[in-house]
Amino acid sequence: MSKSIVKNSTFITDDFLLENEFSKRLFHEYASQMPIIDYHCHLPPNEISNNRQFENLTKVWNDGDHYKWRAMRTFGIDEKYITGSAPDKEKFLEWGKAVPYTLRNPLYHWTHLELQRYFDIDLLLNADTANEIYDDATAKLQSPDYSCQSLIKKMNVEVICTTEDPIDSLDNHVKLKNSNFNVKVSTAFRPDKAIVISSDSYLEYVEKLSIVSKVTINSYKSLCDALVLRLDYFEKNGCTLSDHGLSYVPFRSFTDAEIEHIFQKRTERKQLSLEEDEKFQTAILLFLCEQYHSRGWIQQFHLGALRNNNARMTRILGPDTGWDSIGDYSQAKTLSGFLNALDSKDKLTKTILYNLNPADNEVLATMIGNYNDGKVKGKMQFGSGWWFMDQKDGMTRQLNALSNMGLISCFIGMLTDSRSFLSFPRHEYFRRIVCNLFGQEMQRGELPQDFELVGKIIQDISYNNAKEYFKF
Repeated sequence: MSKSIVKNSTFITDDFLLENEFSKRLFHEYASQMPIIDYHCHLPPNEISNNRQFENLTKVWNDGDHYKWRAMRTFGIDEKYITGSAPDKEKFLEWGKAVPYTLRNPLYHWTHLELQRYFDIDLLLNADTANEIYDDATAKLQSPDYSCQSLIKKMNVEVICTTEDPIDSLDNHVKLKNSNFNVKVSTAFRPDKAIVISSDSYLEYVEKLSIVSKVTINSYKSLCDALVLRLDYFEKNGCTLSDHGLSYVPFRSFTDAEIEHIFQKRTERKQLSLEEDEKFQTAILLFLCEQYHSRGWIQQFHLGALRNNNARMTRILGPDTGWDSIGDYSQAKTLSGFLNALDSKDKLTKTILYNLNPADNEVLATMIGNYNDGKVKGKMQFGSGWWFMDQKDGMTRQLNALSNMGLISCFIGMLTDSRSFLSFPRHEYFRRIVCNLFGQEMQRGELPQDFELVGKIIQDISYNNAKEYFKF
């Protein structure tokens, strides 16, 4: 065997990331066989409902994956091999050249987990093996056993929850509901485009919402009426979650007259001040969150991203192409004010807060404790490390903050937040990290060596808590 052709299994072993016998037993006996509830992702529902058969490995693995794109750019690979016009195989071969140099980045772990779990490929990906791996995986992808739905079922997935805009028809979700696909596919209502009034495309979006809802939107009240109709439509089609991607949760005092004035000012294409922008966002978010409470929905807030930093490349390629990073927004005071405003009316529904800046881990871990009211187990959740934080160190820091400031035993666990159909091994990755964390403390005598107790908590974090919380 040449130096460059090395077996993947030399480090992705059965005991990968499991550092002692306690960790190994927790994973193999308690975590590994639990089904997956992926309660937040960005998988395209049309590809699931149409059971897409991917043409080659690049189409299923590299297309749309801005994690890989950022790494390839850093390694000096030309954009034509990333998002450009190069043939698919050439794109993959360039990715193969970069992979050995992603050592210590989570991409290196994810890459080899995915090759093993989906394709039974036991080679390390590099320039010498890329051609063989591409041909092998591409050949397998031609089989019905590797169709989109088959890839999902291969990972023991029980529930997938995608994320849709209020104007979405949900036709693909209806199609899936009436199909024989035995994995539940639900959706989350994500109204960001109706909230961020300062967006350049806001008025064009409102026009689309008006058409879909059949409401003439010429006032703030009519905007809310249109959103209620879309909430009704989503609820009719099985939706029980909302999601919001915000830099931070704003909170400012306002009057109804002010909000109407701000909306009318925006329709006249006049510039809004930061104060006006935040007042409007506060008002519409409070309105929506009261709606979620009345329907018994769960609300999610993904906080802390600084998006589209590279204006030149965003202009060329568009959003979600790899130009985002961690923001350093102030979170605590306005978030507390917002949650308190809902709780004061007893209209705070189940809430999941996701944090992108590790400096704010303890802020969010303590914030959720302010609004647990004893009515629902784990009502307020500090969500799993996401985006830049869904790697070993980021997840460990989130788990430790939650353990120290709250109850890790009530945690609803991992989600992929991914656009890739090959991302489900990240649940395994997370479970191995959790089991190792608990196993290390069992070995050190910091936790009882009681597998019935600790194993039950591991299974709860892996699956049971999410099953109870979401009630899909």
